[in-house]
Amino acid sequence: MASLLPETLFEAGRQGPAPSKDYYQLQITRSQVSFRWWRISLRNDRRLNRPGMTNECHEDFLDDVNLHVQIALIFGPKILQYVTNLCKGEYDYLERLSDPLLLQIISYLDLEDIARLSQTSHRFQKLCTSDKLWEQIVALTCDTVTRDMKSLAKDIGWRQLFFTNKLQLQRQIRKRRQKNDDKEEVSTES
Repeated sequence: MASLLPETLFEAGRQGPAPSKDYYQLQITRSQVSFRWWRISLRNDRRLNRPGMTNECHEDFLDDVNLHVQIALIFGPKILQYVTNLCKGEYDYLERLSDPLLLQIISYLDLEDIARLSQTSHRFQKLCTSDKLWEQIVALTCDTVTRDMKSLAKDIGWRQLFFTNKLQLQRQIRKRRQKNDDKEEVSTES
């Protein structure tokens, strides 16, 4: 399964904590951790500082407490934990799946499970409330999706369309048809 992973597992760049203007980059590949820094200063005595770089294999990184402290200060403890897990070989394969593939998988879940999944992360919250997902769910649960339903979904959204009961849905489609017919009559009269 690890062979399906790309060469670069994680990459992030960030400016150091205030008042520093220094810039840092962290890159995790399948075999090593690269930590780069650029010292940025307007003072003449520090202008000659050259960029620096540390490369370590995963095993060495796990033992390097100083680098852990630097990463936690610059990128935060969650990133440090994530990088540590990557170096231990604990990959989050679900996080690496593409959005279209995840939407396809989510569309087969029960509604309660979709609601719970949306509370796990920002990415899943965005996916679980997306119109693309609810369009797939409507297509899976309805026998036919009419042109009127698609038109109504453009206005109110697929999720709202799914949760609207059939009587209300029929009433809204009837109103839309009537408005369109009225507009056609006005345009033919003039």
